[in-house]
Amino acid sequence: MASIRSIFVASLVICCLVDSCYAEILFSTLKKTLDLSASHRQGVLMAGEDHLTFKWSFNKTLPAGTDSTYKTVKLQLCFAVISQKDRAWRKTDDLLKKDKTCQFNIVTMPYKSSNNYNWTIERDVPTGTYFVRAYVLNSANEEVGFGQSADAKKEKNLFDIQAISGRHVTMDICSIVFSVFSVVSLFGFFYMEKRKAKQSQQK
Repeated sequence: MASIRSIFVASLVICCLVDSCYAEILFSTLKKTLDLSASHRQGVLMAGEDHLTFKWSFNKTLPAGTDSTYKTVKLQLCFAVISQKDRAWRKTDDLLKKDKTCQFNIVTMPYKSSNNYNWTIERDVPTGTYFVRAYVLNSANEEVGFGQSADAKKEKNLFDIQAISGRHVTMDICSIVFSVFSVVSLFGFFYMEKRKAKQSQQK
């Protein structure tokens, strides 16, 4: 019984240590090891319709072998500073576990020193100004580097997305037609009732 209890306590301690190690990953400690760009059409992009093409490659100014531990690349859609203002639920935190800058996962794929990905904007993406960030992860699924399409202050090389309003032109037309039909039917009902009442009085 004592040995089982000891194993349980040891396992709990290990889990806590692993969690605390992950919790200490700070964005400020990560090197910009990827060059990342996002291309798209001009103007405001529409959620559920428009798409973006992302291209990234290993930062060749770094020593060879820097990316030897890289296993996967995780692309995320991130809020620009202008879309974070007065919105605590989008607040940037240096502690990655608490950071809410990047809330939309685009794709996670095996790491290659250069790659590209074409993405259609998801229908549930809210209206805002965005950029894209790529995290590189090691075999322990820990962030060990990054790259982003915006500048360090998240104020340049941005793009705007317009969310789906939830309304459709066809639905609007149908609602107008039904409204008119309802009004006409109501007037028709009162007219018929009034006519019946008048006929009854004449009898």
